[in-house]
Amino acid sequence: MIEAILFDCDGVVLDSETIWDRCEAEFLRRRGVALDLARTKPLITGLGQRASVLLLQEQYGVAGDPDALVTERLEIIRGMFEREVRFTAGFPEFFEGKVRGRYATCIATSMPEELFAVADRRLGISRFFDDRVYFPTHVGGRAKPEPDLFLYAAGQLGAPPDRCLVLEDSPRGIEAARRAGMPVIGLATTHEKEMLGEADWVVGSFGEIELPARPNPHP
Repeated sequence: MIEAILFDCDGVVLDSETIWDRCEAEFLRRRGVALDLARTKPLITGLGQRASVLLLQEQYGVAGDPDALVTERLEIIRGMFEREVRFTAGFPEFFEGKVRGRYATCIATSMPEELFAVADRRLGISRFFDDRVYFPTHVGGRAKPEPDLFLYAAGQLGAPPDRCLVLEDSPRGIEAARRAGMPVIGLATTHEKEMLGEADWVVGSFGEIELPARPNPHP
């Protein structure tokens, strides 16, 4: 049976992926370059900050020190989060109606800790998860698709990996969950369902999720 549910944050708990898209567009606009969303989005979703900047440098020829560019990009997204970030439609209802009191829960995310703090101040995410929010800094910086973050979160919750259900919106996060030996639901809030085919189940919204006692084996 499932004992714990591990939530990704961007695109799962938070309706933030379109904000990230506008952040990338603004970051590139400052350099006179247009964002090719179809080309970049599948590759950048779920990446850590430095890896994202390196990808943009490679794809668009952005010059500059990566650390300085990370700082600039975070300043752009921070301002957008402060004004606009919100919960993904259906998340609060799903958590209160189907999760709270039944499962151990946490967030396991690659988003910057300072950005999570902005969203928490705006929305009160902590009322759902308290301090059970885990970042790559908890595992030596090893971000998804490495399984370390999910395995660390499972250990913190005291649940065996095969009894942890992961909710993810990106192929990279789904890969991390599978490498951790955890069943995973792909939530098609960021990508088309076809891109999430490695998940055990794929749904279009929180309203479609039926929590199982134990998942069917992956084909």
